[in-house]
Amino acid sequence: MILVDTDVLIWNLRGTIEAANRLDASPGFQISAVTYMELVHGMRDKAELRVLHRALSQWRANIRHLDTMISARASFLIEQYALGTGLRLADALIAATTLEHGLPLLTGNDRHYRAVDGLEIAHFRP
Repeated sequence: MILVDTDVLIWNLRGTIEAANRLDASPGFQISAVTYMELVHGMRDKAELRVLHRALSQWRANIRHLDTMISARASFLIEQYALGTGLRLADALIAATTLEHGLPLLTGNDRHYRAVDGLEIAHFRP
C-alpha cells in the first residue's frame, strides 16, 4: 500500500501517461484528505469534480482523514522543519499522514519531504 501525493494525481488528470500507468499499477492506494482538498480546490467546475470522483473510485483510492495523531505529528514536523527547510503546512500534514499509517509516499516533489526523518519516499518521475 502507498500514499500518493497531490502532484502525481495532477499529472494524471493532465493526461501524463506515466502517472496513469503508475496509478493503474497501484489499485487501492491511499491519499491524504489534504491531497483531496487540494485537488478539489483546483477544479474548474462540477464536471471536473465528477471525473476526479470516478478516477478515485476506479483506483479504489482511500482518503485518509486527519485525526488527532496526524495533527500532533504535523505540528511537530512544522516545529522541527519549517524554519530550516521551509516545510509547508500541506506537506507537513501529508508527511504526518504517511508516517502515522506507516506508508511510503509516492511523490515527484521529494525535495519537499527529504528532510523529514523516517519518511519513506517512492520517487515518481513523469
